Amino acid sequence: MKTTVALIASALLIASSSVFAEEHASESLKHAEHAVTHGKAGHAPQLVEHAEKALAHVDKAESAASGDAKAHISAGKKSLEETIAHGKQNHAEVATKHAEEAVSHFKAGNI
Repeated sequence: MKTTVALIASALLIASSSVFAEEHASESLKHAEHAVTHGKAGHAPQLVEHAEKALAHVDKAESAASGDAKAHISAGKKSLEETIAHGKQNHAEVATKHAEEAVSHFKAGNI
């Protein structure tokens, strides 16, 4: 009986972790896409704001991911870091290219 309860509890924990990771991955993609939109409009401060929000969610999604998905999330994370660095220098055009790379990586990682 205790073994069955432990197995069920473990299965629920794993399932909830997956949902938790998907939620953060989805938020990362959403904010990265908003960063691109603002970057194309030349709004560097808003681009940075959304890239930072995306980055906050990426860390949580990355820790739960594995395989190719994790590799794409990690690459997207690096692109977001470049987005933020260039956006803070008011280089909206360059920052936007990095944000677009992040979006591409996140989509390739199925997040």
